[in-house]
Order: sequence, then C-alpha cells, then structure tokens
Amino acid sequence: MKISIIAIGNSKGIRLSKTMLEKYQIEDSIELILQEDCIVLKPIQKARKGWAEAFQQMSENQEDQLLIPDVFEDESLEEWK
Repeated sequence: MKISIIAIGNSKGIRLSKTMLEKYQIEDSIELILQEDCIVLKPIQKARKGWAEAFQQMSENQEDQLLIPDVFEDESLEEWK
C-alpha cells in the first residue's frame, strides 16, 4: 500500500484511514518499531482487554471458583475483631 507523506507543522507524517484504524484497533497511540530495513507500526493493546467478557463467560459456565480459600484452616481471625 502506498501512502503519501504529509506536512504536519515543521514535521512530516502519514495519515491512516478510519477503516485501517478500526481494523487494527488503533485508538490513541501505537508502538513504533524500527527494524533494519523497515518501520513497523503496532497497535498498543489495552491492559486487561477482554477480561470483562472472559469473566462473564466463566460465570455463565460456573468456572469462577476460588482456587485459594479465603480463610486457611490454621488461620485465626480473633486478632481482627
């Protein structure tokens, strides 16, 4: 794909289409990777992306069980009263 270089103030840049931004889920920023013979633009994934949906599905499948008990057998809660 050929993209023109455009003037942006004293700098130059490229313009990405809305379709491309949506397809690669680019929102506010990207990672720029400089390689020997090319420049790679990589979308930055949001931390915990998709976790809400995964937790919802776990709940629906009744897979959201505790792996570690809230209270251990030898634990005394007297000191917290």
